[in-house]
Amino acid sequence: MRIDIITVSPELIKSPFEYSIIKRAIDKKLVEVHFHDLRTYALNDYGKIDDYQFGGGAGMVLMIEPIDKCISKLKLERNYDEIIYMTPDAPTLNQQTANTLSLKENIIILCGHYKGVDQRVRDMLITKEISIGDYVLSGGELGAAVLCDAVIRLIPGVLGDETSALTDSFQDDLLSPPVYTRPSEYKGLKAPEILLSGNFPKIEEWRNEKALERTKKIRPDLLED
Repeated sequence: MRIDIITVSPELIKSPFEYSIIKRAIDKKLVEVHFHDLRTYALNDYGKIDDYQFGGGAGMVLMIEPIDKCISKLKLERNYDEIIYMTPDAPTLNQQTANTLSLKENIIILCGHYKGVDQRVRDMLITKEISIGDYVLSGGELGAAVLCDAVIRLIPGVLGDETSALTDSFQDDLLSPPVYTRPSEYKGLKAPEILLSGNFPKIEEWRNEKALERTKKIRPDLLED
């Protein structure tokens, strides 16, 4: 998989890709991540990429021309399955979306900034819009990092145990059950005996019951369907 990230602040987003699981995936060449500074496509020598919004109002808007130039250049080099815009006014990222995107070959992620982008960018260039929650950040960079982490860890070979991702929360519309490790007892708190029994069918049954129990208590909305 190849991911191209278009951003006003490349340095802001690079760090999450230099550690842990994502870094290992890059080192193993299971994924390529490339960062593109939108100011490279600025309209003048002063790095102009934004302007005041028509009709007045606070906040600067990213202009269509630099974004179009950047995306057009990338599309000349390869075909893209999705061109994604990170924005709070979009459908919220969920596990099913991450699963679907992990099967793609090439994607572009455009990070919003300031007051957002000219609407014509969304109308003409974007194929998918994603939010990471009902709140506003200073830019789309952190959202893009979240999206990439959620997607990259699902690529075969990234996790040491590929079944791990299949038991994550939300994969089956349930939260994960509680987990325990050594010691089996700590300050009077004991791990459930069933988990130490070696009876794997019963352990799986216990986990399913606890997953359903936790989902009903914490996220009953997941069970509405």
